Amino acid sequence: MKSIYAALIVVLVSLSTATLAQTAAPASEAQTSFNRLKSLSGTWDGKVTTTPPAPEIDGTTMHVTLRTTSMGNAVVHEMTSPARKDDPITMFYLENDKLMLTHYCDAGNRPRMTAKTSPDGKTLDFDFVDVMGNMQYGHMHHANFTIVDDNHHIEEWTYMAGDKPIRARIDLQRTK
Repeated sequence: MKSIYAALIVVLVSLSTATLAQTAAPASEAQTSFNRLKSLSGTWDGKVTTTPPAPEIDGTTMHVTLRTTSMGNAVVHEMTSPARKDDPITMFYLENDKLMLTHYCDAGNRPRMTAKTSPDGKTLDFDFVDVMGNMQYGHMHHANFTIVDDNHHIEEWTYMAGDKPIRARIDLQRTK
């Protein structure tokens, strides 16, 4: 008798699992974009171009590390350069049905931005939401990631110094 009940439980669990698999919703645009961002996990190097020119970093090589962390719930972006002693960290994560970033800036503040994805899924455009912390030196205001292929992506960051934007474009190649 116990074996009949055990078999019945196995059948019911199998049917429940099959039903859930069939009714699972397709990934949202935010989830699809987040998965695309996770595919950039690795190390990258690229030349920086700034507008207007910022001589201290224009033409230098930027080193970027992206790492999926927190059981797949976040992506850490770390940017370093021999031209500057800073090491800004950006965290990407899903919040409700939005792909968000929080940038931990060397200016002492934390702007948040939310992503819009291009129709082809290759460009993530992050628009400013708000900022916390010290605003004395300005803040990061916009970010754009264009995924060219598995080994090449372009990052564009806009920093607002008062009402003047400073744009940095980094053309990155995968090193690992």
